[in-house]
Amino acid sequence: MSKSEKAVFTNMCMIYDDNGKILVQNRLNPNWAGVTFPGGHVNKDESFSYSVIREVYEETGLTIKSPELCGIKQFQNMEDERYIVLLYKTKKFEGELQSSQEGNVFWIQRKDLFNYNLANDFEKMLEVFESENISELYYHKEEETLQSKLL
Repeated sequence: MSKSEKAVFTNMCMIYDDNGKILVQNRLNPNWAGVTFPGGHVNKDESFSYSVIREVYEETGLTIKSPELCGIKQFQNMEDERYIVLLYKTKKFEGELQSSQEGNVFWIQRKDLFNYNLANDFEKMLEVFESENISELYYHKEEETLQSKLL
């Protein structure tokens, strides 16, 4: 029995400042629309850290520095591949903010986040970004339904 499996690696980054603001993206993709953080796929032969720096730049125009891995989200997708989202955060960035075809990006006060239409399960992901005690959001099949666990 093989111990290997197919996997898809992606990333997401919470960019914040010292004044209580966070950068959000209102995603246009109907498969996962709503307000969330910027991020995307890890390319083959690309490091995880470089991929989040590249994705944030492509989607926001900002160059982030020292992204800190703060957790993961994982589930089996429809092709039975393990889908892994590496969750990063940083307050070190430079550049001029600009939106992309992925969606509009803008700064908001963290306390105002729930006034927006959030992407599906983003609220659970936010717990991982902000908690020092939770490092993983894991979806597993249980009696043919998808259940989530914060670990």
